[in-house]
Amino acid sequence: MPDTAHPEPAAVPDIEDLPLSVWTTAQQPPASQRRERYTSDSTAHPAKMLPAVAAHAIAHYTRPGDLVLDPMCGIGTTLVEAVHLGRRAVGVEYEAHWVDVARANLKLARQQGIDAAVLDDSGVLHGDARQLATLLPARHTGNVALVVTSPPYGPSTHGQVSVIPGGGVQKYHHLYGNLLDRGNLANIGHHRLLAGFQRILTALADVLRPGGHVAITVRPWREHAELIDLPAQILACGTRAGLVPVERCVALIGRVADDGLVARGSFFQRDFIRKQREAGLPLHLIAHEDVLIFRAQGQCSSHRELNGAEPALASSVLPHCQPDPEMSVDRVPNLEHPSAA
Repeated sequence: MPDTAHPEPAAVPDIEDLPLSVWTTAQQPPASQRRERYTSDSTAHPAKMLPAVAAHAIAHYTRPGDLVLDPMCGIGTTLVEAVHLGRRAVGVEYEAHWVDVARANLKLARQQGIDAAVLDDSGVLHGDARQLATLLPARHTGNVALVVTSPPYGPSTHGQVSVIPGGGVQKYHHLYGNLLDRGNLANIGHHRLLAGFQRILTALADVLRPGGHVAITVRPWREHAELIDLPAQILACGTRAGLVPVERCVALIGRVADDGLVARGSFFQRDFIRKQREAGLPLHLIAHEDVLIFRAQGQCSSHRELNGAEPALASSVLPHCQPDPEMSVDRVPNLEHPSAA
């Protein structure tokens, strides 16, 4: 007799078998997307989500008044974009400094005239998302319409650069908190990070309303010379957590122009690609992030039913996604699967 209390985990689908759509979420550069909506302290976060990516997911998978959650909210990008779209938003953040910055960004939204009723039911909680069940107010359990989040990629990111006369190029704002803090998912190693993130996804399955969605931004990355297929690993984590994979989206981090795709790579990405090509390895700049879409068990309305539109391109939906003809960056001829650090 089958064990109905502990059903067998669902089979993990091949990521290439999921329906695919493309989001034009980088028609404006990141700084332009954040201008006037985020405090200057927000710049220092080492791994900020593109506001247009969060906004596109929110616009397509929720209605005004719905509740949006980010269990690893950083500077509060998901929350800010949600309240500007008339959704309530709650975030959880582990590092106290970023809790303060996210709250300041919500305060800025209030000063810009966002509906008080939306903001009064929004906020940032300080804590570990692996303890989500004890952190989230009881009134939100079972009422979350959409989760938008991203896992950390490790203790160090590309960050920002400065040129020191006589000292070359130096990194700053590229580390997650205290490297000795083993409670931070970014500092505990790749396999334990995946285990911790799966625990968070399992908790999300309990707080989502029936048919609610989870949007996770993720990209492959390189550890030394080895390519880590993090999107496929996160797909497996979500499936094992009881979520249903429904879509794989391509959120462009390059601008779509008439004659091709204009990449927006960081200094370190460009430097890495140049060195690898000189060594004979034909790598390309990262041109997109994968956005994996899951839904909770139960009945749901698709984003087509919610908004009456196809999901493919966001430029007609989002104010962030307008051309920026003055931006000068390298052009790449096609959109290959990213294979650079």
